[in-house]
Amino acid sequence: MFILSTIVLLNVWAIHADDLFSPSINILEELGKINIMQIRMESMEKEIEQLKIETSAQTKEMAQMQVKIDDMKVKMEEHTQQHEVSKVAFSVSLSSTIGPVKSLHTLIYKHIFLNQGDAYDANTGIFTAPMKGVYAFRLFSKTHGSADKAVVAGLFKNGKHEISTYARQSGGFIGSSNGVSLLLEKGDKVYVNLYSGYWIFDNEHHHSTFSGHLLFSM
Repeated sequence: MFILSTIVLLNVWAIHADDLFSPSINILEELGKINIMQIRMESMEKEIEQLKIETSAQTKEMAQMQVKIDDMKVKMEEHTQQHEVSKVAFSVSLSSTIGPVKSLHTLIYKHIFLNQGDAYDANTGIFTAPMKGVYAFRLFSKTHGSADKAVVAGLFKNGKHEISTYARQSGGFIGSSNGVSLLLEKGDKVYVNLYSGYWIFDNEHHHSTFSGHLLFSM
């Protein structure tokens, strides 16, 4: 009987021992899961570091692109300013009769049709080149026809005669025109002189005119 009881007790203890150590299997499983999570976290950290490197490279690239964009903006502004400056043209008329004069006389064309670039001075009658380039000029002079009256007007550059208009006849009205293209340096001055002893006709209908414009800069 004692032997039988002992066997029964041993079986019970064995059962309780299994129940006591069985949780150790769950702990191992959890440790395995934690290990897997740790591996994943390390992988994610590496990915984050790689993303930081790529982001830094992209930031540098964007900074370089911004420098290029800013440089392009500056060049575009300079080009725009140069284009605006290159818009040079004027067209003017006397609006009144002048002469005959006793000496070489600079004509002041007071009526302004156009003065793009403000290079023509209506107070002096002088056009001042705002930049180096080739400019085209046109001059038209009109006078009353008379045996003792004629018009002789000359286009001058920095005091040097370039071209003239000349007209004379016995009656009626007569006009003369001329034109020239000149290479001008910045600051060169172009104007029209009426020669001594001659006169030029104009009124509100603007018969006698002086015009010029920039063909291209250099």
